[in-house]
Amino acid sequence: MPSALVTGGSSGIGLAIARMLRDEGYDLTLAARKLERLESAGRDLAAEIVSADVRREDDCVRLVDAHTQRWGGLHVLVNSAGIGVAAPIAELSAKHWDLQLDVNLRGTFLVTQQALPQLRASRGLIVNLSSIAGTLATPGLSAYGASKAAVIAFTRTLVREEDANGVRATALCPAFVDTPMAEWSGIPGEDMIRPEDCAELVRALLRLGPNARVPLIVVERAGDRI
Repeated sequence: MPSALVTGGSSGIGLAIARMLRDEGYDLTLAARKLERLESAGRDLAAEIVSADVRREDDCVRLVDAHTQRWGGLHVLVNSAGIGVAAPIAELSAKHWDLQLDVNLRGTFLVTQQALPQLRASRGLIVNLSSIAGTLATPGLSAYGASKAAVIAFTRTLVREEDANGVRATALCPAFVDTPMAEWSGIPGEDMIRPEDCAELVRALLRLGPNARVPLIVVERAGDRI
């Protein structure tokens, strides 16, 4: 049976994608920092759980090793762990700048690098959660946007480097999604993109033939003028 590893898998977009993968018959490992929510998601999806901080290289090594030992391989990696701190550039602290780059970019790199041998063996799929903020100027989200733009660049390079190994990669870039991270926007949840919409796009990627490459998917929100 194929298996998938989802970071940030205890809530929001990561959890929605994990549910879809379970429906598609994947054995799952979910990773997150907050153990209580992680345990709840693990019970709900009959998934292996690993408490991990993707900023820490040792945690990323331990995470991929735990998944491989439990399921014997890896077919889909979803890098959904992320954080956003809204503030104008003039008021953004260096601490919050570093935090967003570390979680959103460094974490994606570390988990991907550790997982590549298994994904090469399975000719697998990597989905990196980016954001529409990585494709355009978004006041108040300078660090978040910069980190997500870097995820897009990282993913495009990954596609080229791993093409001969059969590994596919996609940066998924939605506008505001109805998750706790987006509450600061003041946009009503019913006017946002659903986490399940992101999951359906990943489902479509799973359906593609091995020679199809989709480096980038941008999902606009109805009513936005960008």
